[in-house]
Amino acid sequence: MHASNTGSFFFRFFAVVSLIASTGCELRQAMYDQEKYEPLERSTFFADGLSYREQIPETVARGQLRLDTHYYEGKIGGELSDELPMPVTQELLTRGQERYGIYCTPCHDPTGQGNGIIVKRGLKQPPSLHQQRLRDMPVAYFFDVITNGYGVMYSYASRVPVADRWAIAAYIRTLQLSQNIEFDQLPEEDQRQLQ
Repeated sequence: MHASNTGSFFFRFFAVVSLIASTGCELRQAMYDQEKYEPLERSTFFADGLSYREQIPETVARGQLRLDTHYYEGKIGGELSDELPMPVTQELLTRGQERYGIYCTPCHDPTGQGNGIIVKRGLKQPPSLHQQRLRDMPVAYFFDVITNGYGVMYSYASRVPVADRWAIAAYIRTLQLSQNIEFDQLPEEDQRQLQ
């Protein structure tokens, strides 16, 4: 009697599991076979027959408000800022160096002189980042050029996230300082090595 109860239990258990599994397969198949609409295709779902819904006026998608003009545009009071919108850390400069190496060196070369591989292949040479004119520019100028492009340089806004644009700008400023520092501005240890 005990063995038949155990067999009956297993039979009911497998029947329930099979029912659940087959229901799951049917739901998955129904989701796969559901009606799909192409953008701007006529639809029977909405009363107006459109599958596309107009954006609600005066709304902003989550994450797109961008009220911080210093961070997103590089401007304070409508003018390009000479300050970064975040603290300068070793991580920021390391990230900037890495991103500069990826996006900037093909034209500007690793030192910023403007002799990258693209120039060697015949394209127009960019200005050296060490020109006095560019050393005098606020740091947000480089952020702005990366964002909007300038001259023959096109915008990198779609390729380089905002935080990385700032990291590159910070690294460019560091690169400029490293290539244009006066002897008496060096630490004493470095001065002794150069003498």
